Amino acid sequence: MSKLHVSTTINGEPVEFLCDPSASMLDALRGPLGLTGTKEGCGTGDCGACSITVDGRLVCACLMLAVEAEGHEIGTIEGMAQGDELHPLQRKFLEMAALQCGICTPGVLMASRALLEKNPDPTEEEVRFGLAGNLCRCTGYDKIVRAVLETAAEMREAAR
Repeated sequence: MSKLHVSTTINGEPVEFLCDPSASMLDALRGPLGLTGTKEGCGTGDCGACSITVDGRLVCACLMLAVEAEGHEIGTIEGMAQGDELHPLQRKFLEMAALQCGICTPGVLMASRALLEKNPDPTEEEVRFGLAGNLCRCTGYDKIVRAVLETAAEMREAAR
């Protein structure tokens, strides 16, 4: 089977890679691209651990073929921080212990950022709905929801 050439942008950087036609985006990220922050939880799109953004839309990388990245803007957890400066969500998750084993954390952070980019002032119900595609087996959801709500408030205050 011959490999296919893919040209895309990942976390703002142009990237080219070769992949098998049947390779998932998760396989490409964790394999040839060396971006191991995106985790595989279920491999069926049910847990959200592998959440990435494609042109700003939240997607499960395990359900996307790597060749579908051609010409698109991909965002991964590695692109969330700016150098050594953590994203406000990352800081708040650490501060509030809104993480535990780390399998779901990258996907939850990506989903949280996508939510706050669309809705900078969500209610608790909107946060819970926005994160409904992400399963956490360790921490439960209260600390995660509180961290997202507090980050949203801090980001709104900083924008004033």
